[in-house]
Amino acid sequence: MLNDLPYLSVGEGPPLVVLLYTPQAANPRGLARWSTMRLVRPFTEHFTVYVVNRRPGLPPGTTMTDLAAVYAQAIRTAFEAPVNMLAISTGGSIALQFAADHPGLVDRLVLAGTACTLGPIGRRAQRAYIERARQGRRPSPALAEVVTESTIGRRLLEGLMWLSDSSHEDHTDAVIVLDAEDGFDLRGRLHDIKAATLLIQGDRDLVYPLELARQTVEGIPDAQLVVYPGRSHSGTFTDKRFAPDALAFLTDS
Repeated sequence: MLNDLPYLSVGEGPPLVVLLYTPQAANPRGLARWSTMRLVRPFTEHFTVYVVNRRPGLPPGTTMTDLAAVYAQAIRTAFEAPVNMLAISTGGSIALQFAADHPGLVDRLVLAGTACTLGPIGRRAQRAYIERARQGRRPSPALAEVVTESTIGRRLLEGLMWLSDSSHEDHTDAVIVLDAEDGFDLRGRLHDIKAATLLIQGDRDLVYPLELARQTVEGIPDAQLVVYPGRSHSGTFTDKRFAPDALAFLTDS
């Protein structure tokens, strides 16, 4: 545990803190662990990568500000200097809040598939997820609409996502984090971010549309935007260009 936060570490070199979204407040297992390690492996030749998750048992009403404060305390405790950070999707929302609230703790910030607030489709899907979870229904099918615009593809995905949810799984922590993101809107505070920032975004991201990504970069002093044409939300950070682009920014002296 990193100041009570679950984490995985791999590689060698200066620290690179990675923030992702996972349904459970725990280190990923099985296929999720494999995909996480595949994502961060290119970075391990240059950094000691810390994939840090949130604290289990978050209280209802937790905000992005609260989450950022938890990560800030962990980083202050574990590291002596400002850290580089890589953050994706909802993890990117937390990282933006973190960088605005605690500017002295982050040096370089790479974001992917995220923005300063949710887009309308992403917000609708996450609210449906929250509602299904609160009703005791398997929630993941609600997220199918952010993966594809195809009606047939969406129906197929809903079935697969329903199967992927365990009927005994507790989704309380996931609901609290997504509820926090529902209230997240950093458009008025982007100027508070002092870290050198790169945002990588697919132009077909349905969760955080490209227009919101542009607003995010325009609001952060000297931030950079890289757009992957034809890439969806998840397609952005699984693109073969992602790791080289992120590493070039993180290691540029």
